[in-house]
Amino acid sequence: MSILTALELLPLLGSLVIVFAPKDNSKLIKQIALATSLLVTAAALVMAFQFKKNLSGFQFVEVRPWIPLFNVNYAVGVDGMALLLIVMSTILVPVVFVAGWNESENGRFGVKTFYILMLVLETMMIGVFAATDVILFYVIFEAMLIPVYFLIGGYGRGERAAAAMKFLLYSLFGGLLMLAAVIGLYFQSLVQVQGSFDITKLSQMQIPAGTQNWLFLGFFIAFAIKAPLWPFHTWLPTAARSSSAGVATLLLGVLDKVGTYGMVRFCMTLFPEATKTFTPWIITFAVISILYGAILAIGQRDINSLISFTSISHFGFITLGIFALTSQGLSGATFYMVNHGFSTAALFLVAGWMIQRRKSTQIEDFGGLQRVTPVMAWMFFIAGMSALALPGLSSFISEFLVLVGSFSKYPVAAILGTTGIVLAALYVLIVIQRTLHGEVKPGNEGLSDLNLREKIAIAPIVALMVFLGFYPKPVLDIANTTSATVMEHAGVMDPTAKAGK
Repeated sequence: MSILTALELLPLLGSLVIVFAPKDNSKLIKQIALATSLLVTAAALVMAFQFKKNLSGFQFVEVRPWIPLFNVNYAVGVDGMALLLIVMSTILVPVVFVAGWNESENGRFGVKTFYILMLVLETMMIGVFAATDVILFYVIFEAMLIPVYFLIGGYGRGERAAAAMKFLLYSLFGGLLMLAAVIGLYFQSLVQVQGSFDITKLSQMQIPAGTQNWLFLGFFIAFAIKAPLWPFHTWLPTAARSSSAGVATLLLGVLDKVGTYGMVRFCMTLFPEATKTFTPWIITFAVISILYGAILAIGQRDINSLISFTSISHFGFITLGIFALTSQGLSGATFYMVNHGFSTAALFLVAGWMIQRRKSTQIEDFGGLQRVTPVMAWMFFIAGMSALALPGLSSFISEFLVLVGSFSKYPVAAILGTTGIVLAALYVLIVIQRTLHGEVKPGNEGLSDLNLREKIAIAPIVALMVFLGFYPKPVLDIANTTSATVMEHAGVMDPTAKAGK
């Protein structure tokens, strides 16, 4: 058994232990869930330290027959991108558990079901990034919808049932398009590689250009919905506004990365010619996402809606970096995925604490928090500065790499993307001014500051944002090797490399 399989099984084992725990002992259930998630984080960090950053291809590979009739295998492995996203995911889960210790108390299905769903979801988050068999990836990609649907609908707020259904329908539509593309890909493999779903073998096939285009679209639209990229984004604000803080953190911090990860892992690797064909269109969608998300974020009155629209803008940057088809852009996009996970987690968690205390999601109900809750105000300020990509915080490095990598091939798109940074300054500074500064608004006078548990929850996220802002080398070293491998598979080179050839 590889360490990857152990990582996938640990959360499942923890959920089984919770199944047999006394239903009325919520404290014990929470302790089991937290201990399990911390054990998974430790195992993921051990794997990260054992990872050989200079080797291309997948590491920690395990392949076992699953459906021999169709040559479908349980096949897992990680390259640098998958490793970084798995480590990020396993860090965020215990942070969410600590931050939202009492979040599940008022849910429709109870505390036990909440933590079972969360641990099952963690297994799927690890599995979807580790899968190297296309069918295995697809099954996990679709199965993730089930725990998320119940987490939004059962533990959210407001129109949570409608939000959960909208999320499910959008995702199922994308999944059906991907399934059609997977079937088409299999028929192509019957001729060239004797029928296989192994991504390494599939990447070696020579697929006709017209067929590539259709298969590419099947995968890409599914990933664009998951990401979400304009114009496939409309489910996100509703889901984020209706989710609890912890669920929203994992939804935008981890699950949406499956979309951008899939664009690299499948679209670029399996369909290189189609990637080049559709790149101008996708770059256009990415720029629209950057500007559209930023402009709409400025006018939001609901704090969770604001964060969700900022994420649409950020996913535009990630997509721009991916389809710039440069090593700097791709490495920057990979780093951006990690940084966005941490900065979004900080924003949603602190906003969740603010909402919990004030009993309101409306930005206008806050004001003067720096005088009443200075620690919470500082945490929200730092999270906002990370979303703004302030130099000294990790998001600055990734955004800089994306724009530099894009400018070398698509200068107009990069310039328009830079305009998105100016708009980011507006939506971040406006919300900070309205919530943290000015006179203390009525109803805010008696709000309590962060307690010890909440400080412990947010501390590692802030520490990582600052550490990686000054020393991004450990992450970029891992990302660079994967970027070079993907570029080689896609048959593209940096402009400087072409000039010197």
